[in-house]
Amino acid sequence: MTANDIGRLAYLLVLLIAVGGFLVIEFRARAGSTLRQLAAWGLIFVGAIAAAALWQDMQERSAPLMEVTDSGRRLEVPLDPAGHARVTAEVNGTKVDFVIDTGASMLALGARDARRIGIDPALLVYTGQARTANGLTGIAPVTLKTLTLGGITDENVPAMVIEGQTDQSLMGMTYLRRFARVSIEGNHLILER
Repeated sequence: MTANDIGRLAYLLVLLIAVGGFLVIEFRARAGSTLRQLAAWGLIFVGAIAAAALWQDMQERSAPLMEVTDSGRRLEVPLDPAGHARVTAEVNGTKVDFVIDTGASMLALGARDARRIGIDPALLVYTGQARTANGLTGIAPVTLKTLTLGGITDENVPAMVIEGQTDQSLMGMTYLRRFARVSIEGNHLILER
């Protein structure tokens, strides 16, 4: 446990004692009224959580799709509200969602996406390590038979599978170097061959 965790735990304990003490005093005085108020606040809390989840889901679904121009040689990827470029590519015939990450050195698949395209992460040999937001993790080299992005198809694409429960697949520089131009114009990431 870190110092921050201990501080949070102490804060939550003090908050629990304060709220619990208040509820005990209120419940003794007016049990029926207190129960109704607790139920009302509980429903408000659950409703706020549901509204936040629905809002996030609506933002993800309403994000514009990738546009392909110039006979499949130029891809314009709209940036999402958080400023990330997200694409859906077809890997070995299966659709996989990627975040385009120019700060990532490699094309990296999460274990779940690897399973979906026919690679069993349990059978891989994790010979390398990568630094992720969650610290160091094992990586295993693989070769993707095909990767289709927009109208562009590449064969025998080198990639890595990230060990563990990482859900996000990243389209890093080992793949992006195949493009002659990678740039940001306004609210779009431009990939051009």
